[in-house]
Amino acid sequence: MQSNTALLIIDVQIGMFEESDPVHQSDELLATINDLITRARDAGIPVIYVQHSGGDDHLLEPDSPGWPIHPAVVPTKGELVIHKRHPDSFQGTDLEHELGIHGIGHLIVAGIQTEYCVDTTCRRAYSLGYDVTLVQDAHSTWDTKYLEASQIINHHNQVLGAWFVTLKEAHSIEFDLEAQRPSTRHRRQPTSRWEYRDYGGRGAARCRGGWRAGREGYPE
Repeated sequence: MQSNTALLIIDVQIGMFEESDPVHQSDELLATINDLITRARDAGIPVIYVQHSGGDDHLLEPDSPGWPIHPAVVPTKGELVIHKRHPDSFQGTDLEHELGIHGIGHLIVAGIQTEYCVDTTCRRAYSLGYDVTLVQDAHSTWDTKYLEASQIINHHNQVLGAWFVTLKEAHSIEFDLEAQRPSTRHRRQPTSRWEYRDYGGRGAARCRGGWRAGREGYPE
């Protein structure tokens, strides 16, 4: 039986691990993703890589030293590598086409960068009808002027997990069970605590016991 699931590894490229400014918890991230990949392969789950191509002088400019996928998680012969130029792994790529060919409806997502390519790809996958699992301890970013990397990661786990994805820690991903999923594409039901009621055409959204008006029933 063909599995419905694929492991999607986003932008884990050499340039993200430069000694002068490596991604947050870089060694732990590589170890976690490597373990996910190994277990997925052992269970017969397809591993799909996304590789970002930046512009001239970009850290991830094609054929530059930072562009290749990191050797700790390098693809094996025959594994699919999708090249992209936007934060959305579907935009301008063959990702959706390839998923359709292989009957994939469930994506397990890991990689870099939390608030850009990981976030955008999860949201787009949800909008396209995929069932998305985000590995909450297998994506990362950098500190910013306003927030530490750990805060950004925790925030996006909370926001994405409220509506767009199912959150799981890496150790809880059971690839043997995932391999038994039938090959069918469907839309998951949101896990958000937001609900909707129609009051004569004026929507209201409810969260944590209170109601408030919102455009088309969505929280403002």
